[in-house]
Amino acid sequence: MGNVLPSAKEQLRLFFENPIFLACIFSWFSAQFIKTIISLIYGRVKSFGELLELMLFRTGGMPSSHSSLVTSLCVSIGFRNGLNSDIFIFSFCFFMVVIRDAFGVRRSSGIQAKKINQISKELTEKGILKESKPIKEIDGHTPMEVICGCILGLIVGLAFSLL
Repeated sequence: MGNVLPSAKEQLRLFFENPIFLACIFSWFSAQFIKTIISLIYGRVKSFGELLELMLFRTGGMPSSHSSLVTSLCVSIGFRNGLNSDIFIFSFCFFMVVIRDAFGVRRSSGIQAKKINQISKELTEKGILKESKPIKEIDGHTPMEVICGCILGLIVGLAFSLL
């Protein structure tokens, strides 16, 4: 007899019980939760809708949830499959791309968008430019936010790998 694949229901159960998946989800959720607590402490949350957005979707801030998730992914794959496995090498390369993006590209794009919006507003006020829709200002991360996200992801990845 050949290999028998588990039923779709069993595969779904195994997916949601996978320690790598759980580490990633817990790491991301923990980072978003910490960001929300920090925002609440500093009085930056003005409504329940803003609270939900911050908890689930908002990017930028301390710690980086992207960095946390990709670090926990890389660490848990490394423990589960070995540092010389193809999937670990793939996850490590993915880690490097995400971290580089968090440090540089997203942050500089957000700074540029803010400046462009400021210039556009000034030109509109002077009547040089018609009113225009502002460019979305994507919040990038400071190096400390990325490092803290990586530390959180390392801790979560180790916890799910060793427990």
